[in-house]
Amino acid sequence: MEHEIPESLALMLETVRRFVKQDLEPISKQVEDEDRIPDNIVQTMRDLGLFGLSIPEQYGGLGIGVLGECMVYEELSRANACFRTRIGTNNGIGSQGIVIDGTEEQKGHYLPRLASGEWIGVFALTEPEAGSDAANIQTTAEKRGDFWMLNGRKHFITNGDIADLATVFAVTNKTEKAKGGITAFLVEKTFPGFYVGAIERKMGMRGSHTCELLFDDCQVPAENVIGGLSMVGKGFKTAMKVLDKGRLTMGASALGSAQRLLELSLDYARQRVQFGRPIGEFQAIQFMLADMATQIYAGRRMLYHAATLRDRKGTAVVKEASMVKLFCTEMANRIADMAVQIHGGMGYMKDFPVERFYRDLRLTRIYEGTSEIQRLVIARELLKGK
Repeated sequence: MEHEIPESLALMLETVRRFVKQDLEPISKQVEDEDRIPDNIVQTMRDLGLFGLSIPEQYGGLGIGVLGECMVYEELSRANACFRTRIGTNNGIGSQGIVIDGTEEQKGHYLPRLASGEWIGVFALTEPEAGSDAANIQTTAEKRGDFWMLNGRKHFITNGDIADLATVFAVTNKTEKAKGGITAFLVEKTFPGFYVGAIERKMGMRGSHTCELLFDDCQVPAENVIGGLSMVGKGFKTAMKVLDKGRLTMGASALGSAQRLLELSLDYARQRVQFGRPIGEFQAIQFMLADMATQIYAGRRMLYHAATLRDRKGTAVVKEASMVKLFCTEMANRIADMAVQIHGGMGYMKDFPVERFYRDLRLTRIYEGTSEIQRLVIARELLKGK
């Protein structure tokens, strides 16, 4: 099954490929060592429109659709996962709550700033007591006059240290919780009572920071409830809609890294000589390469099919998105392990990129819904007959 894509998207993908090859791949190790993306690279991302891939054209974005977005993420993830993560929150969880459920005023005010990359948007749902059990959030919001006062703590917030705008989920009715007691708020970094906490130290994903966000009587104007007054208590539904799309893009990111690992492994198998011949001539290595290529092929077909469904239907593809997230992230982790094995001792060295891919990919099975949660979602959809 081949996917015909518009000429405009094909041209953009070619531009992104050149950007990755000429600008991103050469500095991937520098970014790893310094734990930061150079400012000039971020500016080029803005110039290419990468911060607004998914934001509708009427609000300054490119509006290329889910399939196009996934294809761009594939290319970016061939270099270093942090490059995709830098733009990913603006295109995904950081803006989609507004795109999907925001009022026209909210869209007009915030989306152009996010699309241009002038502002960075983030998604603040996870808390110390609410990871996979997202409905168990403890952050509260109490209405006082024309403001909601937020109190609580979020953690593991990607791009939280550079965020200008956060979609924050808080309990507004402790009795109802997820059934009608969680509300989504748009919180600007300048609002009184909003603080950035500790930046987490992670196994991988250097160049992309996660941190705590703290709310101490944070004053949020009443008009900053996503969707307006009628959406008070309906924030959990908004969160689930946003995560559905994010699972497809997460699969794309894992797929792009897996493809690069296969290419690196093929190059090494052709060049590395043992027992008088290239190791690619040994059946044990050939079997691993064959398994890697086969699994990538299956993952790509699955991803493109689900993304096409999402674009055509314009609605959630809950089961398919969870299948993509589960299969592609698990598959990419298996491929990373095989790539290290093919490289042998060199694969364990930080001078070779496979070591970094191995660490970075481990996170993909955890964030935006663990593999275990994906299996639960898939099973529940199957039992519903969907």
